[in-house]
Amino acid sequence: MKVENFINVLRADFYAGVPDSLLKPLGNYLMNRYGNNNSHHIIAANEGIATALAAGYHLATNKIAAVYMQNSGEGNIINPAVSLLSKDVYGIPVIFIIGWRGEPNVKDEPQHIFQGAVTLKLLEDLNIKYFILHKETSLDEVQAAMKNFRDILAEGEQVAFVVSKGALTFDDNISYTNNYKIVRKDAIKHILEISADDIVVSTTGKISRELFFIREDNGQDHSRDFMTVGSMGYASSIALGIALQKPHKKIWCIEGDGAFLMHMGAVTSIGANNPQNFVHVVLNNESHESVGGLPTSAGSVDLPLIAKSCGYQYVTCANTLEQLNYELIKVKSYDEL
Repeated sequence: MKVENFINVLRADFYAGVPDSLLKPLGNYLMNRYGNNNSHHIIAANEGIATALAAGYHLATNKIAAVYMQNSGEGNIINPAVSLLSKDVYGIPVIFIIGWRGEPNVKDEPQHIFQGAVTLKLLEDLNIKYFILHKETSLDEVQAAMKNFRDILAEGEQVAFVVSKGALTFDDNISYTNNYKIVRKDAIKHILEISADDIVVSTTGKISRELFFIREDNGQDHSRDFMTVGSMGYASSIALGIALQKPHKKIWCIEGDGAFLMHMGAVTSIGANNPQNFVHVVLNNESHESVGGLPTSAGSVDLPLIAKSCGYQYVTCANTLEQLNYELIKVKSYDEL
């Protein structure tokens, strides 16, 4: 189904969410029509924030917003869904649009399998009525579902469209670029070379994938690595948990800007504990590249300053591989820099 037709059925005027590969047509359409960070569309740091934005929109306008996400984001919406949106609390209607990774009987990556199996059950537990949008679903079926949903929304409840792989399409080609000189894979190669036999914790998405294949190409095993293939935004907390228990072993955390922003509160714990054996590397390309390249808010945020203000003892930024090498060597032997 063309995403334009789906959007027209929803009749929503405000969208907030976190990009998903299955919802890339939706994200591209919204970026093409509205851009980002305005009164019609916001790419949020996490799905709970997107839900709160939708609530604020409704409180201000009495209209209904749409919140989009990968099904892994269901966990982040549970708290606002039950303690804010619920009919037993404020009764705020929201349309959720959920990409169904790990859909049963559809080939997917291992980290999505269990999430896919419980996707619908979680919605049922939250009392959120849903409609599954398949590749074969007709426009008439979506219109009929939305007609039924409008009665539910009018009662202050929430509804969801669960979107299967390939169900939405968008014909225009949208590209997202930046002017940064460092290529992510090259950065990871340099980090692994200098970290040597230290422990490395990598975030979900392309960073972990590229780390895996770099080790393979180098003929190395993965005994020193923990690749966080799911749980976006939690790699730094995992690394902190390891670092505090292994104070004589250096721990490197490699994550992207999207993951850093998703649960940015983690840096307060890292700064407060001040582990001398912890190296936090954020590869900032200002995008959710693993799920289609839609932008994050990192382009307007001073990430080093955030880390410094949260108590990190040494903070720096590298814009070239030469600078990166210099800084990596420096922190490898960190001792009260």
